[in-house]
Amino acid sequence: MVTDPIADYLTRIRNAIMAKHRVVEIPASNIKKDITKILFDKGYILNYKFEEDGKQGIIKIALKYHPVTKTNAIKHIERVSRPGLRRYVGVEDLPRVLNGLGIAVLSTSNGVMSDKEARTQNIGGEVLCYVY
Repeated sequence: MVTDPIADYLTRIRNAIMAKHRVVEIPASNIKKDITKILFDKGYILNYKFEEDGKQGIIKIALKYHPVTKTNAIKHIERVSRPGLRRYVGVEDLPRVLNGLGIAVLSTSNGVMSDKEARTQNIGGEVLCYVY
């Protein structure tokens, strides 16, 4: 039994990158689907597909690599808020990852979004992870 499904999601992506896999399969949930959409919109993954398997479903993520150097688009992916220590921020304290080059994924009252979207909507929330 996994006690922190978001940390499991990020770890599966991190392990797939280290093993140079092209595709990674992850058990689905609504928050994982939202994080996957954000990673795709920001250009960190190549593509994704949600499949139903009769239970909770599967997320298939195609990882993005540079064609010549074979380096991944995701250099670092880190869980910030965890079940033992939640990290909440107001709009004035929203984090800037790598001085704006990376993204912070937040869970807000308006749904899961990146830090830049939260700044434009002027809302804070729980910081789920940093990606750069």
